[in-house]
Amino acid sequence: MKKITQNKYSAQDQSEGRDSLFQTERINRDFIFDDRVAQVFDDMLDRSVPHYQEVIHSIARIVGCLLEEGSQIVDLGCSTGTTLLQLSRILEEKKFHYLGIDNSPAMLDKAILKAELFSRQECLHFINGDITKVDQPGTSAFLLNYTLQFIRPLNREPFLRRIYESLRPGGILILSEKIISHHPGLNRRYIEIYHQFKKERGYSELEIAKKREALENVLIPCSLEENRNLLQAAGFTEVEPFFQWFNFVSFLAVKPPTS
Repeated sequence: MKKITQNKYSAQDQSEGRDSLFQTERINRDFIFDDRVAQVFDDMLDRSVPHYQEVIHSIARIVGCLLEEGSQIVDLGCSTGTTLLQLSRILEEKKFHYLGIDNSPAMLDKAILKAELFSRQECLHFINGDITKVDQPGTSAFLLNYTLQFIRPLNREPFLRRIYESLRPGGILILSEKIISHHPGLNRRYIEIYHQFKKERGYSELEIAKKREALENVLIPCSLEENRNLLQAAGFTEVEPFFQWFNFVSFLAVKPPTS
């Protein structure tokens, strides 16, 4: 287990470089979270995920009002630790305990390096591991931000059930995902709107096309309804979106309290 740190954090400040991976590289393999991606990942998130910072602040509002002081929050697929670092700053008075789990050593190395620039070692920890085998009983909240979409569809329900079983009664899961629409016309329009969003943030048509090709067999999105059904099948009785931007959505799912 490795520890972490923070004070005032901005993903833009922490980025070691601007995402230009697909300006020159030929696509000869699927997208992987290696050292090259880790070095530009913060910039990639800020420029590729609509309202990324607003989603984090919304998560802070949810856990701040639903969880008791000192609760444990586990981020599955934590990448470079941005979300946990932000939460630990925004919710400092709540004295939450934060754990980030990821299977990419490059991502975790950057998360630890970023954290060590600040002073959060007492509340923030990161470990390298397979999130689908998570075993953190009694956890108050799990975060699964833009991660489930990278897990094979057949493995998603068992994974969500494992998360459900690890939550304390009344605990919560926050799930953020890219989604598809089953209405072909709308789905096409939403993709066009998203590509325009990326162009407005400096990505070229070529970069957008190359990245889409690299992600084609790696990122497999479901619809809003399919994600809701997966959460309900895992046992969550209260499932509601709390944020949506065209083909991106964030859910709050609540495990029933004991009677």
